[in-house]
Amino acid sequence: MPIGRAMLVPMTMQNETTDPRSAPRRLLGARRRTPPGAAPGTMIADPAALPPRIRVIAYGADKIEELFLDSPEPIAEILGRHAVTWIDVCGLGDIETINRIGAFFDLHNLALEDVVNTHQRPKAEEYDDFLFVVLSLVSMQERLETEQISMFVGENFVITFQERHGDCFEPVRDRLRRQRGRVRSSGADYLAYALIDSAIDSCFPVLEDFGERVEAMEDRVVARADPDLMTEIHDLKRDLLFLRRAIWPLRELINALIRDANKFVDDQTQVYLRDCYDHAVQLIDMVETYREIASGLIEIYLSSISTKLNEVMKVLTIIATIFIPLSFIASVYGMNFDRQVSPWNMPELGWIYGYPFALALMALTAAALLGYCLRQGWIDFGKPKRRRNRRKKRLQ
Repeated sequence: MPIGRAMLVPMTMQNETTDPRSAPRRLLGARRRTPPGAAPGTMIADPAALPPRIRVIAYGADKIEELFLDSPEPIAEILGRHAVTWIDVCGLGDIETINRIGAFFDLHNLALEDVVNTHQRPKAEEYDDFLFVVLSLVSMQERLETEQISMFVGENFVITFQERHGDCFEPVRDRLRRQRGRVRSSGADYLAYALIDSAIDSCFPVLEDFGERVEAMEDRVVARADPDLMTEIHDLKRDLLFLRRAIWPLRELINALIRDANKFVDDQTQVYLRDCYDHAVQLIDMVETYREIASGLIEIYLSSISTKLNEVMKVLTIIATIFIPLSFIASVYGMNFDRQVSPWNMPELGWIYGYPFALALMALTAAALLGYCLRQGWIDFGKPKRRRNRRKKRLQ
């Protein structure tokens, strides 16, 4: 395999990934590094950006060449040897490398500025010599993160710029190496479709994890309204809003590629892009469904708190209702009347069964009130047991 001035890197390095904690989480509010009033095309690298790694996969119907490069210069001789060349740059920490690649392919300065300023909304822009596409890749490591992927599509090349090392494009590379599907026999536009489709499909596992998280939290809210759940619900709603802002523009992006005719995407590839559009719509529906459920969790939590408080107040009210007449009976027999002055002053105190009579009167009064509450349905001793049984069945 000819490599020219390129350096062939062992396969163990191709799958190497970096610690996700090394890259900061994208905030809901974008932070611009270019000062206000800066000239168009001004590029300022993020101090936390990773150094670039350049991987080139050049292929045709009968052969493929995969290289890791130290510098962009060998791209010139690789580009003419194959039908399609894919240049993948992982890491945006070196502005000079990005400028050299942009100068070689005559990429517009405004597009290169959008590559470095990684807070762009997913979009598709057509230039004279290339199509510029911006994607948002969602991943879930220890926390929810997004990564901007910038893609340039030309007649015989595709250039991708990624923020981090390690991506979701390995299935596409495997299809290229094993000559599976029609990617080896198609042009650069089909490769661009395959990369967009892989980026969109990588969002489904993240949303599936969120679906399990929402269901588990819903069971916890119904089972027991813990005050700590309110904080978790707000964190969940914030993450879902974060997901919505990253996924929602994908539908507009793919719709623009399908609707607007351009010379870089042929009609056959647009048919495949419709499948990407369906996947994007499905992702949006999932996000919106989870957001509605998360909003309903707050109502369920407040309702559970109110129901629990009402049950406590009902029990206390019944207890107070039962003991009020008992307190009245005890206060009557606790009055200090002198029985020697009049025989009508507390005659029960001189009766041999006076004390048992008072206790029996209190017991009968309490039993009568308790029976009345049961007949009215104010007390149901079977409800807690039924609730526990329903909870066990739901957890099983």
